[in-house]
Amino acid sequence: MRRAFLCGDDHASGRSFENRRKWVVERMKYLAKLFSLDICAYAVMGNHFHIVLKVNSNKDWTDKRVLIAWGGLFDLPGPCERFIQGEHLSKPQLDFVTQKTQIYLKRLRSISWFMKCLNEYIARRANIEDGCTGHFWESRFKSQALLDERALLTCMAYVDLNPIRAALAKTPEQSDYTSIQERIKDKNTRLIGFGYHDNDLPFSLSGYLGLLDYSGRSILENKRGYIPENLPPILDRLNLDPDAWLDELKGFKSVGFSAVGTVDQIKSFCKKVGKKFAVGYRLKPALE
Repeated sequence: MRRAFLCGDDHASGRSFENRRKWVVERMKYLAKLFSLDICAYAVMGNHFHIVLKVNSNKDWTDKRVLIAWGGLFDLPGPCERFIQGEHLSKPQLDFVTQKTQIYLKRLRSISWFMKCLNEYIARRANIEDGCTGHFWESRFKSQALLDERALLTCMAYVDLNPIRAALAKTPEQSDYTSIQERIKDKNTRLIGFGYHDNDLPFSLSGYLGLLDYSGRSILENKRGYIPENLPPILDRLNLDPDAWLDELKGFKSVGFSAVGTVDQIKSFCKKVGKKFAVGYRLKPALE
């Protein structure tokens, strides 16, 4: 039977599986190049990981681009391979390629398929390393829809502060296998950017770092009522009250909710996805 820390230290045998945390990071970045998804934040812990993804439109992708991307994940049918090579195809073969392309196009903007390609890959490598077969992950992944900038900011901070809240690191820059450490140390990171281009996150990196540092200090030292003089401007831009922000961040749960946002946003989300009822996490309004 496998032990709980599938990517950390096995204290019973003395073996370390830290290398698997690197596998997760490398694999998610590889998948982000192929899928129509951007990575906003991630944290790979000893026995689980968190990832925040932004789904992009890929309606303008050409058939060839779709097939090349899918071919980086799975073997393509013969007609699709020949289409990429520019070979002549009959009309039935072209119809087959078009049908497959539409299927792949939808999958390449699907978080479920992203997670399938991530988790199955890690499970196979771990099984080879352990010399065994069977399940690697305890259960299927759980996801939440983030319906506005405020929910996105809360979730990203929750993810980036995971090692600090677990007492595994004292600062974001010391938090191994996290997006915030990568952003601090790697100026050429391929993670989604902060506020420079149309597709970037609607925050500044400096503002996010300041907010993260303040939030981390307050949570660890129980200083929720303290508002520092150098409060990051991002709080004002998103109309966040510092005390409400810390309450939300401390109460934020990574599982159990299908959507995060205001009541009206959650109602709209449920209508869009065809749900009659969904549990959500309502963000508190800032003080007037």
